[in-house]
Amino acid sequence: MPAYKFEALDAAGKAKTGLLEADNAKAARAQLRAQALVPLEVVPVAQAANDGQAARFGRRVFSSTGLSVWTRQMAGLVGSGLPLERALTALVDESEDPRQRELVAHLRSEVNAGSPFARALSSAPREFDDVYRAVVAAGEQSGALGTVLEKLADDLEERQSLKGKLIGATLYPAIVSLIALVIVVFLVTYVVPQVASVFAGSKRALPTLTVVMLAVSAFVRQWGWLVILAGMAGGMAFAYSLRNEAVRERFDALWLSLPLVGRLARGYNAARFAGTLAMLAGAGVPILKALQAAAETLGNRAMRADAMAALVQVREGAPLANALAAKKRFPGLLPMFARLGEQTGNLPQMLQRAATQLSVEVQRRAMALATVLEPLLIVAMGAIVMLIVLAVLLPIIQLNTWVK
Repeated sequence: MPAYKFEALDAAGKAKTGLLEADNAKAARAQLRAQALVPLEVVPVAQAANDGQAARFGRRVFSSTGLSVWTRQMAGLVGSGLPLERALTALVDESEDPRQRELVAHLRSEVNAGSPFARALSSAPREFDDVYRAVVAAGEQSGALGTVLEKLADDLEERQSLKGKLIGATLYPAIVSLIALVIVVFLVTYVVPQVASVFAGSKRALPTLTVVMLAVSAFVRQWGWLVILAGMAGGMAFAYSLRNEAVRERFDALWLSLPLVGRLARGYNAARFAGTLAMLAGAGVPILKALQAAAETLGNRAMRADAMAALVQVREGAPLANALAAKKRFPGLLPMFARLGEQTGNLPQMLQRAATQLSVEVQRRAMALATVLEPLLIVAMGAIVMLIVLAVLLPIIQLNTWVK
């Protein structure tokens, strides 16, 4: 039976909200009246969830961490032998987030109505992407849904861990850069003009460094707002141009060609692609469908185009390893492990090993890059501040020389 979200008044006139299951909205209102409640609004959970998301500008019900935790809970319940409907009921009862409770209640109602779990998940595509649904469908077809959900939870957690480590590696340099920018702007717009006012009446020429710094200060104070507006406008225009697939693909290809960050981006995308492909192939998804789903998880459009081109070659009969090796943007490690997997008949295991090794390599390079960037940023910040301080002190030193 479908689930409904209701709002009603009790005998004392107090508002009550909740969830109930009924054949239709009329039956749901009848249930409320039987409980001495006056129904004010009865809305199907799917509609309520969609309205709620629209009201929140499309905010998702599950965060990345929340989805992995929920998947792990489902895997534990289903793996212990609990029927799917009872597992969903338990998660509805345990959920503390109203929006999450509504979503899971909707999934339960779809399953009770006879829909497969994967089809029920397709009613919430924002929460459960194509890869997630494909893995669940394969698990249902093979009768090993609990095991497949465990693998899916592991994949989500590994992906979140890798993303978190990359963010952590770039967080410190970003904070140092922001603080340095604030300090430099303060010194240039406030401290340097004070020096200018002190020596404004002097007939003598100021040091060259001071003159340059005063010119920079005047430009920032007079045209700084225009530079900020121009930067914002340029950023918005650039973001709008990236909506064009051809422009986005060219930009992503250029990004991959950069010396340091390009290699990191190539490794991160390859690790995600290999991990997704290994999980789908291990769950029993046909290789062509698995390749297409794995390609769609790639954030880099240039590598996605290469993956789709590899899909065409595999469809025409080429081995997966040869198709990937023909695309130079994928690290050589990936086609090498794919070839070993095809030769030994253990393609999912070998792809997972490739994903693990690529992830470790990405983490190592990211940490090494962050370790090098941290002292470089501190030295650069110190050099800029030193120049500003020298620009302030040189006229004072020169003034003392004139007095003597």
